[in-house]
Amino acid sequence: MASTGKRPTGATSNGGASRAAIHPIRRTIRYWASRIAVALVTRAYLRVHMEGRDRLPPGPAIYCFNHLSWVDPFILMAILPFRPRLSFFGPKEEDMGVGGRNRLMHWTGATIPYKPGKNDLLEATRRVGVVIRSGGVIAIAGEGRIGAVESDLLELNDGPAYFALRSGVPLVPIAINGTSWLPFGGRVRVRVGEPILVIGRPDRLAITATTSLLRERLLALLADAPKVDRPGFVGRWLSERFNDWPEGSREAALLARAGRDNATAPAGAAGPASEATPGPVPTPVASRVPSEAPAAGPAPVGKSS
Repeated sequence: MASTGKRPTGATSNGGASRAAIHPIRRTIRYWASRIAVALVTRAYLRVHMEGRDRLPPGPAIYCFNHLSWVDPFILMAILPFRPRLSFFGPKEEDMGVGGRNRLMHWTGATIPYKPGKNDLLEATRRVGVVIRSGGVIAIAGEGRIGAVESDLLELNDGPAYFALRSGVPLVPIAINGTSWLPFGGRVRVRVGEPILVIGRPDRLAITATTSLLRERLLALLADAPKVDRPGFVGRWLSERFNDWPEGSREAALLARAGRDNATAPAGAAGPASEATPGPVPTPVASRVPSEAPAAGPAPVGKSS
């Protein structure tokens, strides 16, 4: 059938995939059903616990978490309170209809995906404002990619600080440990830090200062992260099933980290030994926010294989 070039009534484009508008009641049912299902499955496979739950603000906020695995957004879906409503900024995808994980996250209605273009970023930023004004919270993977070491934190993007300043809501650091490898029955710790109460406009000076404080808080939460041993075949397969390493593999990411550490270490000092054992692989979750905003990270999440 020849195309008329017109989009069907009620359809919208999101990450390259057109879909009919979802009725609010259906969207709510999907949200609650997915949160319950994810909680059951996650707790059946892993032992997840949270520290600092009382630090979570009762209302709108921006959550910034470190990113070790494709499973991190699902960990947060399983452990965080059902209220306020949780959404993830990301992933950066051309087509959310590609890949099983992307389709699942898209179905839940818990993501704000975007294409790497200015116009789509403006729309994604508008949607963040809608979520905040409706009383919800936005979770962002501040590094914009996964890392290979439990106690390490890559450079943070400016997005979390920008959105918090732009919306005037608290910025909450959340540290996840235990997901770099996923053995059956593995322990996962989710630690909530003290919220950062932001003040002022989202200008360069305020964004830089807030991002620096956020990094400091996250590093403190990660400082005593326990080492996670490399699991057996099934655990390794599950760990790498949907990971997307910018360097191409976990081993390459570890080598790149060692190179960075050696380059910044004092003369005669060796870079710290990696605490993650290399193994095979492939979430967002990164972002760049429009004009006045620098890069944000997502969520929930990277590309599917």
